[in-house]
Formats: sequence, C-alpha cells, structure tokens
Amino acid sequence: MSKLHNTTLKRHKTGLVGVDHARSAGGYTLFAPQTADGNVFLIDLQGEIVHRWKLPWRPGRDAVILRNGNLGYNGNHPDSPELFTGWSVWHGGAFSEVTAEGEVVWEHTDLMHHHDAQWLDNGHLLYTTVEPLSPQLAARVVGGIPGSEAPGGVIYADVVKEVDRQGHVVWEWRSWEHLRPEDYPLHDAFERYHWPMTNAVSPGRDGKIILSLRSVSAVIAISRSSSKVLWRLGHDLVAQQHCPSELENGNVLVFDNGIFRPHTSMPHSRILEIEPLS
Repeated sequence: MSKLHNTTLKRHKTGLVGVDHARSAGGYTLFAPQTADGNVFLIDLQGEIVHRWKLPWRPGRDAVILRNGNLGYNGNHPDSPELFTGWSVWHGGAFSEVTAEGEVVWEHTDLMHHHDAQWLDNGHLLYTTVEPLSPQLAARVVGGIPGSEAPGGVIYADVVKEVDRQGHVVWEWRSWEHLRPEDYPLHDAFERYHWPMTNAVSPGRDGKIILSLRSVSAVIAISRSSSKVLWRLGHDLVAQQHCPSELENGNVLVFDNGIFRPHTSMPHSRILEIEPLS
C-alpha cells in the first residue's frame, strides 16, 4: 500500500461511523464488495459481521437476501467475452442461489448479462443482457463520442429477459423493437458501444417493468403483456439515474445522480419521488 493511500485512509473514518437506534428501521445490511474476492457480508447495526458467504468469483453488481433466506448472488462470470471497454467491470452472468451454509441450490449462466438482476417471488430471474444491433439500426443511434463503437463498429443494445427455474426464457424485450434510437440520444460524453445502457430493471404493479436507461438519462415503464412503453421520465427530470422502484402509491422513487443535468453548473445527487403521467 502506498504512503499516499495510507494517509487517505487515516483521514477518512472506516467501519461503523455512527448509528441512531431511535431513528433506525433496524435490520441488517448485505454488503457484496467488488474487491473482496467473492466474499459477501451480512452486517448488523453495530457494524459487526454476523454472517459471511464465499463465492468463487466477485459480484457482477450485487447480492440480495431472498424470501426463503437464501442468498441470491449475481456473479461476474470469468468466461464472459470482452465486448468493449468497461464490459469487464459491469457484466455478471453467473447467478447462484446459495443457502446460509454455502450450498448452491440453483445456478444460471448468461454470458451476455450486465448490471441488474431481480429474483422474482415465483423463483424466476429477471435481468438485462445485450445483443449487437444491425448496421442499419446502429447508424440511427444518435450522440455519443464519434468513432467509439465496439470493435468492428458494433453497437450493443439492451435486451431484458425472464428465465424460469429450468433456465428457459419465458419473456423477452428487445429495446430496439420498441424504442426509436432517434428519441433516446446518447450523451455526448458517452461511448457509442452500448445503447441505451439499462442499469436497473425493477418489476412494478399490474405487470409493468421499470427500466433505468442511464446513458440517455431516461426511466421508462413497459407493459409485460404488450411490451409497449407506458410512460417515460426524461432528461428534464433525471440525469444518469439509478435504481427506480415503484412505491405503494404508484409513484416512482429514483436515485438521480445528477451528472449532465441541464442548466446546472454544480452537479449533485438527489432522491426523487415522481408521479408518472401515463
């Protein structure tokens, strides 16, 4: 460890910094750091590790505690192809359901998976993947850094999949079949190798699925039955957002990162509760 890094750590507190039990909702925090060699930690309010899992590879993005108490793990599969710069950071592809004792009771592999995944109550898995666009469609993608496509001039686009416990695809949504590239331009500072870059997928009520499209600063809801876009939150509201989720009142809670926010000289993050207008 460098002397500079040592100094930085001394300046910043680590571990439990503070807790107000009267204002806390209680419970535990599940922590799946990308730099912990596949270790996943369950931490109590005192900052103590109460349980630990060790998986064979680091997380692709996250881990969750399922309703049955098992761990749902989104692992970074070592055999995933290097599609473009950055893919190795945010791809996953190795899904595991693991008991508290560390027994793997279910696995699924999709080497084209990236970012988010949701473990549904019926045991199915909902997640995002990519496929290459045709040259004709790729030419319609607006914005981004000129000449920054993947090798061969390829642009990869998002596909949302739902698989059952046998690994069969039971539902699929291809972004380019329902979104006009001209209506979802990439930010000028983004590479053109991935459009529109879905960084979150969340099931909502009445069969809707909510997607966060980071590289174009948009949140959309799609109908599972018709695959049509039900509503859209655009760049006038959100900027480089993450983690949209539907609340009981039908509103959507969004973590708005704030990067590239229009007419803002000092980017800042905020949490928004938005009433979508369909």
